[in-house]
Amino acid sequence: MKIVQLRTPRQPRLAIDISTSATYDSHLNSYLNFCTLHHFPVEPTPDTLSFYVVYMCANIKPRSVASYLTGICNKLEPYFPGVSANRKSILVARSLSGCMKRYGTPIQRKLPLARQHILSTINDLPPNASHDSLLFAAMLTTGFMALLRLGEMSLPDNVAICDLRKCSRRSTVTWFDDGYGFDLPYHKADRFFEATRYGSSISRLNPFLWVTAKNEIPTRTWFMKRLRRLEPDEQFAGQSMRAGGATAMAEDGCAPTSFRLRDAGLQTPSRFISGRTPFSYRHYSSTEPNND
Repeated sequence: MKIVQLRTPRQPRLAIDISTSATYDSHLNSYLNFCTLHHFPVEPTPDTLSFYVVYMCANIKPRSVASYLTGICNKLEPYFPGVSANRKSILVARSLSGCMKRYGTPIQRKLPLARQHILSTINDLPPNASHDSLLFAAMLTTGFMALLRLGEMSLPDNVAICDLRKCSRRSTVTWFDDGYGFDLPYHKADRFFEATRYGSSISRLNPFLWVTAKNEIPTRTWFMKRLRRLEPDEQFAGQSMRAGGATAMAEDGCAPTSFRLRDAGLQTPSRFISGRTPFSYRHYSSTEPNND
C-alpha cells in the first residue's frame, strides 16, 4: 500500500510527453510572470485569462497564445480545478477570437523538398562515401518516401527531453520486393507505445535503426547541418521531407486520403513502408481526417 501511495501522485505527470511537459512549464512561467508584472492573483479566473490573452497577443502570434492556454490549464488544474471551464468561457474565447482578427498573420510553412533534392543527395555520394553521408541519404530518402517528420528519426538537441523509447530499432526492419518497413514506436497518434515490438538481440552493435559513425543516434542539429549543405535556403527544414513526399504523391495522382492518413486520428499505426506503396501506414482507422 505504501508503494502505491508513493507512485500514485506521479502517474498524472506521465500522462503527457516529457517534451510537452517542458513546453507547458514554459507556458506556465509566462503566465506567472504576467501575474507578477501586473499584480494579478495567480488564480486563473476568466478576467485574468482574458487580460493575459490580450497582453500576449500583442507580443506573439495569437495562434501560439491558444497553445499557451492549453499548457497553463494542464499545469494549474491540480490547484484550480475550474481553470478548464474558465478557459472555455465566453470572455476568454471572444478575447482570443478578437486578437486573432486584429493581430493574426498568414501561416508561413516551410517549403517542401523536391525529388531533385533526393536524387542530388544520392548521385553526389562518392564511391567511398562515409557512414554519416550514407546515413543522411537514407534518412532523407526514408523521410521523403514515408512522410516522416525529422523528430521521428532523430533525437532533440535538448538532452533533458530525449526519450529512447521513441527511437526505431534495427530488429523491426523488414524488407519487401519494392521497399522496406520498420516500426515507429511512438508518435502523436499513438501515445501509449502500442506499436512497439520489443525483441531480444544478440548483436553487440547499437540496437537503434539510425546510428551515426560515433555510434550515437543523430540529433536534429546533426541532420540540419547536412540539410543546409544540400539546400542553404532556410525555408527548408525537417518537416520539408514530409511535405515534399506528400507533394510528390499528389503530383503522381494519389488520392488525398493516401497521404493524409497520418492526420486522420490514427489509433494503432504499426509500420512505416518506404518504396512504391503510396501509404505511410499499413493499418489505419476509418475516421475522417482532422483539419490542420
